[in-house]
Amino acid sequence: MQNKLQELTEKLYSEGLSKGKADAEELVANAKKEAEEIIAKAKEEYSRILESAKRDSNDFRVKIENEIRMVSRQTLAAVKQKIEEVVITKAIENPVKESVSSKEFLGTLIKSAVASFNPAKSDAITLEILLPESQKNELDNFIRKDILSQLNSGIELSYDKKIQSGFKIGPKGEGYHISFTDKDFQGLLSQYLKPKTREFLFSE
Repeated sequence: MQNKLQELTEKLYSEGLSKGKADAEELVANAKKEAEEIIAKAKEEYSRILESAKRDSNDFRVKIENEIRMVSRQTLAAVKQKIEEVVITKAIENPVKESVSSKEFLGTLIKSAVASFNPAKSDAITLEILLPESQKNELDNFIRKDILSQLNSGIELSYDKKIQSGFKIGPKGEGYHISFTDKDFQGLLSQYLKPKTREFLFSE
């Protein structure tokens, strides 16, 4: 009886041990499988994040490089334009001011301007010439004696604080004048100088 009981005990123990071992092995296998799946998913997610980061980084780099190139081109163009303005201004400013400040040159201009209105006709209009007020003492006698005395009557002289050099001329009372100031001549001459200066500065 005791032997049978011992055999039964050993059988139950052996079967329980085997089943427990099998269950343990199954649990380990399942855990290992789950771990492998988790690791595989983690690697896949890592690769996805890495690729996305690389794309974003490359897109950002390209965007920054494009912006830098654009800003560089704009800055260079602005600098060249400033140089263009300085070169043209320096090239014509002083010569024009000197010429317009010359009484003889001014007299020639006034005669030509008056002649263009053709006051010699019977229906001639009264012309008004505006001169710089700052040069009134210097110009008044010269214009009246040496210029207007050679032309027909119907010309009035006025002086304007807003005019720095040169003169303006127009029909009296009509509300408009044709301007012959240093700024006008500088603007005119700069139009001739700009194409060549721009070609020199902006050519690649």
